Amino acid sequence: MTFSVAVSGASGYAGGEILRLLASHPDVEIRTVTAHSNAGQPLIDHQPHLRSLAHLTLQDTTPDILAGHDVVFLALPHGQSAQYTDMLEGVPLVIDAGADHRLTDPAAWDAFYGGAFSEPWAYGVPELPTGTAKQRDALVGARRIAAPGCNASTVSLSLAPGVAAGVIDPGDIVTVLAVGPSGAGKSLKTNLLASEILGTANPYAVGGTHRHIPEIRQALAAAAPAETDIRISFTPVLVPMARGILATSTAPIAPGVTDAQIRGAWESAYADESFVHLLPEGSFPRTADVLGANTALLGLAIDRAAGRVVVVAAVDNLVKGTAGAAIQSMNIALGLTESTGLSVNGVAP
Repeated sequence: MTFSVAVSGASGYAGGEILRLLASHPDVEIRTVTAHSNAGQPLIDHQPHLRSLAHLTLQDTTPDILAGHDVVFLALPHGQSAQYTDMLEGVPLVIDAGADHRLTDPAAWDAFYGGAFSEPWAYGVPELPTGTAKQRDALVGARRIAAPGCNASTVSLSLAPGVAAGVIDPGDIVTVLAVGPSGAGKSLKTNLLASEILGTANPYAVGGTHRHIPEIRQALAAAAPAETDIRISFTPVLVPMARGILATSTAPIAPGVTDAQIRGAWESAYADESFVHLLPEGSFPRTADVLGANTALLGLAIDRAAGRVVVVAAVDNLVKGTAGAAIQSMNIALGLTESTGLSVNGVAP
C-alpha cells in the first residue's frame, strides 16, 4: 500500500527535511506541499536541493487542501498547528513538528508558550525509556503524533536510561548544548545572520527560560518512579554550524551505585536500538558524525571525583531531532518497518 502525504510549511527547514527523507521512502507518495507567504511558487525555488520534487508547487495551507491525504505533516511555527488539527479529523494520521501538542501540563504550556492549550498527542521519540517500557509502544496505531523538540529529545535520550534505572539523581541535572541555528527556523532574524554567528558562540535563553525545559522534565518524569523531582539547568549556545546539536549533560551519581551498574543502564536501554548508539568507553561523538543521519550518538563518562555521570550526545537537529523522528514515528504508527526511509549513516567530510 502507498500512503498519500501532504506537508505543510514545506518551504521551511523542518518541512524541507521531512520532504528530503520522504522522497526516498518507498511506501509514500508526496502529493501536496503547502506554505503561507510562498504559496503559488515552485517548491524547487525554496528547496533547490530537492530535485526529485521539482514538479511540485506550493499551495495555500488550508484544511481543505490538507484533507484527503493518508498522512499530514504540520511543519509550522509554534502555536499555528492547533488551528488546523480539529479540522483534519478525517485524516488517518497527523504529525505535528511544532510544539502545540507536546506538553501534557497546561500550566507548563502557559508558562513557556502562552495562548490556548491544545490536547497532548503521542510523543514521537520511540526509543525513550518510560519506566520498564519504551515510548514506541504509545506510537503503535497512533493517529496523532507530536514530533519532539530537537534539544529536548537529545537531552531526554541522554539521561532517561539513568533515571529509569535509578543510577542518577534527576534532581540536579545540568546540560549545556552547542546548537546550530537551523533549529530556529528559516525566518529572517538578526541574531541568526552569518555576520552575527560566524566566529563566535552565543548563549541564549539562559536561566531556565528555554521552551524545551518542560518537555525534558515531562520526558524524564515518564521514565522515573512516581513523584520523582526533576530539576534541570539548561543552557543552549548558538555556534557557527548550520545544523547539529552537541549536548553535554551531567547528573549526580545515586548513592551506592557501581560504575558497572551505571554503564549497564545505558547499554541495556539502547542495545537493540537502530538509531541510538552508545559509544565504547572513552569515546565521545562529534556532530560531524551524524549529519544527515537519523542517529543519536552517546558517549558516557563517570566522574567519580565530582560524583557525577556525564553524557555527551550528538544529533542532527533537523533529522533525528525533528524530521527523522517524525518519519520514524510515522512508520511505527502505520505498521511499516521502523527504519524505512531513514539512514544511520551520516555525510562526511
